[in-house]
Amino acid sequence: MTFLLSLLLQTPTTEAVPTASPAAADSAAIAANAAANAAGGLSLIDLVLAGGWIMVPLFLLLFVSVYIILERYITIRKAGSVPESFMPGIRGLMVKGDLQGAKMLCAQNPTPLARMIEKGIRRIGLPLKEIETSVENVGKIEIARLEKNINVLGIVAGIAPMLGFVGTIIGVIKIFYAISSTGDFGIAQISGGLYTKMVTSAAGLIVGIIAHIGYHWLSIMVERMVFRMENSAIEFMDILQDN
Repeated sequence: MTFLLSLLLQTPTTEAVPTASPAAADSAAIAANAAANAAGGLSLIDLVLAGGWIMVPLFLLLFVSVYIILERYITIRKAGSVPESFMPGIRGLMVKGDLQGAKMLCAQNPTPLARMIEKGIRRIGLPLKEIETSVENVGKIEIARLEKNINVLGIVAGIAPMLGFVGTIIGVIKIFYAISSTGDFGIAQISGGLYTKMVTSAAGLIVGIIAHIGYHWLSIMVERMVFRMENSAIEFMDILQDN
C-alpha cells in the first residue's frame, strides 16, 4: 500500500491546455486586419488615385476656377476703390470751370468710373447727346473688362459635374467587366468600380459648386459696379445740363 502511494505521488500531472481552432485563428486575423485598416483610414491621395485619369481634367478645372475667382475678385475690388468724394469733387471743379483740374482728379483715380468721367470731360463742347454716347461707350468697354473670364466659370460649373458623371460610367463599366471576367458577384468585384464612381462624382460636384458660387459672386460684384457707374454717368450729365 505504501509502495502504491509513493508511485502515485511521483507520477507528474499535466494540465490540458486548450488550443484554438484554425477557424478561430483566421477570424482573429481578419478582425485584426480590419481594425488596422480602420485605424489607418484612407488618405486624400489614395482617394484621388482611386478616381483614375478623370481626376486630371477635374484638377485642371479646379485650378482654372480658383485662379479666375481670385484674379477677378482683386480686379473688381480695385475698380470699385473710388472715394466717395470723387463725384462731389468733379462737380465742384466743373462748376468753377476748372476742366483741367477735373481731368487731373480723374487721372489720380485709375478706375473704370474715373476713365468714363474723363472721357465725358474731354468731349465737353460737343452736343450733349454725343457726350452721353461717348460716356456710355466707355462704360460698356470698362464693364466688359471687368466681366473678362467670368463666363468661363459658368462653363466650368457645367462641365465638371459631367466629367464626374463620365467617371461614374467608367466605374460601372469596371464593375460589370470584373463580374463577367470572374463569373462571381462579390464585394471584391465591385469595390474597385465603386471607388472610381464615387470619387469622380464627388470631385466633379465639388469643382462645379466652387465654379458656380464664384460665377454668381463675381457677377453680383460687377452688377454693383455697373449700378455705381450708371449713377455717376447720370450725375455727370446733370452737371453738364446745369452748367
